[in-house]
Amino acid sequence: MMTQDMNQLTEEVKLAHTQIAQLYEEIDKVVVGQKYMIERLLMGVLMGGHILVEGVPGLAKTTAVKALADVMAASFQRLQFTPDLLPADLLGTQIYNPKTQEFFIKKGPLFHNIILADEINRAPAKVQSALLEAMQEKQITIGDETFRLEEPFIVLATQNPIEQEGTYPLPEAQLDRFMLKLNISYPSRDEELKIMKRFSRKAFHEPQRLLDPAMALKLGELVSKIYIDPKIDDYIISLVFATREPKTLKGNIERYIQYGASPRASIYLHKASRCYAFLMGRAYVVPQDVKTMCLDVLRHRIILTYEAEAEGLTTDDVIKKILDRVDVP
Repeated sequence: MMTQDMNQLTEEVKLAHTQIAQLYEEIDKVVVGQKYMIERLLMGVLMGGHILVEGVPGLAKTTAVKALADVMAASFQRLQFTPDLLPADLLGTQIYNPKTQEFFIKKGPLFHNIILADEINRAPAKVQSALLEAMQEKQITIGDETFRLEEPFIVLATQNPIEQEGTYPLPEAQLDRFMLKLNISYPSRDEELKIMKRFSRKAFHEPQRLLDPAMALKLGELVSKIYIDPKIDDYIISLVFATREPKTLKGNIERYIQYGASPRASIYLHKASRCYAFLMGRAYVVPQDVKTMCLDVLRHRIILTYEAEAEGLTTDDVIKKILDRVDVP
């Protein structure tokens, strides 16, 4: 990239970074802490990628998504997934009008910018696949008509890691369609004290609108211009291939991995590294950006062996072992 182009891009990123800082500030008035989750949700909006969140109830997942939608002036819909849900409950259906003797289409709740799919693993496979098809194609077919979904369109799906009774776990092929999988933890002691005081005062802040969907799409275009060196491209490919060919690494890691990550992992790790650099206020990617995003991109794309599970290892543990063994440019 030419120096002149790089300087111009740096200026654009600095300007956009000021907007992003204001956005965080506004969301912080509604949600205490959870910077990691809010940052990743914003990445989903900027890159048009869907996000799977795993965390116990009560960690402000719904509040955070709603606050982000409000700040962006985007349409928001929360869907509570239950075992009796039908695909038509999400997509919409044809309804017969006896007066005109014609069918008309009633659009479902998926026709919004930001969708919160609460407890996605509670819905049966038919409903899950209907949602995932809309996520992949960004369009919905009802009867003979096909409708394009308005951009940005992102799905934030949540899973409860505790309750497994009466749930339908997402198959690996469907999990792979999510750009990132986040593991959300409890707030810190100070954050919880702040939450408790805020709720006791009943002082609820109405977020100020700082962006609109068109501006979010423009920021997404800026993210796609972030410079990434060919050596870092090779590093991303090396990390993904290490999950498929772990024999090439030291430390006998192959005994822990049954199946490695798909090509979507390379695509999303490349995009996510660029977006993380942008959110950090840089016009270029450094190897640490790739390392930071590696867990979120890969944790749901690797299938461990029984041996790894018997030793109490998680996918995060195995990814960290890979990161330690692949040469950094």
